Amino acid sequence: MNALLFPAAPALSRRSVLLSFASTGLLAGCGGGGSSSATPGDSGGQPVLTGPSWRGFGGNPQHTALSSVAAQPLSRIQWRAAVDLQPEYRSGDLLSHYGSPVITSGNVVILPVKTGAAGNFKLEAREGLNGALLWSAATDYVMPAHSWTPSYNPVLTLSNRVYAPDSGGRLWMRTDAGSSSGVVSSAVFYGQALYGANKAVFDASVLINTPITSDDAGNLFFGFIVTGTNPANLRSGFARVDANGEGVWVAAALASADAAIDKVAMNCAPALSPDLKTVYIAVNTAATPSTRQSGYLLALDSTSLATKARIRLRDPATGAPAWISDNATSSPTVAADGSVFYGVLESNPPAHNFRGWLLSFSADLSTTRVPGSFGWDDTASVVPISMVPGYAGPSSYLLMIKYNNYGGVGTGDGVNRLSIVDPGQSQADSISGLPVMKEILTIAGLTPDLEHPGGVKEWCINTAAVDPITRSVMVNSEDGYLYRWDLVSNSFTQKIQLTSGLGEAYTPTAIGPTGSVLAINNGVLFSVGL
Repeated sequence: MNALLFPAAPALSRRSVLLSFASTGLLAGCGGGGSSSATPGDSGGQPVLTGPSWRGFGGNPQHTALSSVAAQPLSRIQWRAAVDLQPEYRSGDLLSHYGSPVITSGNVVILPVKTGAAGNFKLEAREGLNGALLWSAATDYVMPAHSWTPSYNPVLTLSNRVYAPDSGGRLWMRTDAGSSSGVVSSAVFYGQALYGANKAVFDASVLINTPITSDDAGNLFFGFIVTGTNPANLRSGFARVDANGEGVWVAAALASADAAIDKVAMNCAPALSPDLKTVYIAVNTAATPSTRQSGYLLALDSTSLATKARIRLRDPATGAPAWISDNATSSPTVAADGSVFYGVLESNPPAHNFRGWLLSFSADLSTTRVPGSFGWDDTASVVPISMVPGYAGPSSYLLMIKYNNYGGVGTGDGVNRLSIVDPGQSQADSISGLPVMKEILTIAGLTPDLEHPGGVKEWCINTAAVDPITRSVMVNSEDGYLYRWDLVSNSFTQKIQLTSGLGEAYTPTAIGPTGSVLAINNGVLFSVGL
């Protein structure tokens, strides 16, 4: 399994290499890889870790996917655990979105696990060092109607509570996420008493359809779908629940001031502004066989959910409404300057090779800026300019996005790439000729795609983990490998095989507090490191 591409020092043990990383500041508080026979709570003789947590989709409420510790070398698979006990393959492909694990500061990995072919989910907490099971809990969550299986995402608060979607629009909650003795309860945004008196009605008609995002005070944000009448007069929309379990909500049609809007876009994780006063979410029309979904990006007051701004999401090439597909997991990314980025599909595919666009807006959504040349099912990761030596542009940060160019679709050549782009500079798009974000670095995949001669396997990520300390990005491919993209050399300096590879829906990568890298391939979560 070890496929390191740079020279290693064979005389050094994993422990000595880790200590070397720690002594140079490259690996904060890192312990050893652990033993498969270790018991829960056993740190293998290493100090108990307290480090940065990975709180949910994209790592934080802005979805920047930035790690504050160095990612370990991709030397071996430390442990693995299934996130889907009954995967649904379609003609050999796995069109199931899987939620991001959350990782506590004490290095406990909490992963969502799909247990049935048609749904049913549980949460598992595993020791980050060795994968030993710490606790497991079933939920009553019911998936909304879908084409591709939607993602099921927990979230971790700064008070170490873990929340996850549950039936009836409820939030399942457990205190002391990293402990075997946490207390389980639930929160209901429209009221516990009303739910308790009408449980069957709400369970049958109210379904959470997005990841949950938490701010620093423990306030929680998510979208939900309503399929029938109910005693609370709920309509599909967006909810906020505070740390005490009190909730407010707003209908998607009302928030967007458009009666044609049906709901919050499926799988769209809410994002918060750096000052936490604004929450951004996409809303769209219903999924019907005869039309492409369209919608808006909304900026809502994060306390009252009053609409502060809205903007119709449009294809920059045609000016027509962009396609906001429920098969995507695109979510807003908010940079430190407040700029907001959101990925969409083109209005007239395959005019842009089914790549879509990364739309770019000012914080108040009043200014639309130059788009990126890829947006489909992608959430941009933020790249500090210090990660790219020699960069001399005007921007205070860069963005990492995938650059798949699907073979056999339009004029796509099948050469699927990754790209670092500058949102503050532009160049001519190679497909449309329109101005798009300037490419600072690009790199193509390594594995030939036999279905598309001349092409390479596509990148299998919806959000990629960024490591500023080693100036590298962790990316997952449909060839079954996890790669380290080194931005100094613009090369893949490491790779490790997770599976034999397959076509699948896009998945997140994450970095834990010891620097272990978490990636999902073929329905399995892998922890990778020394």
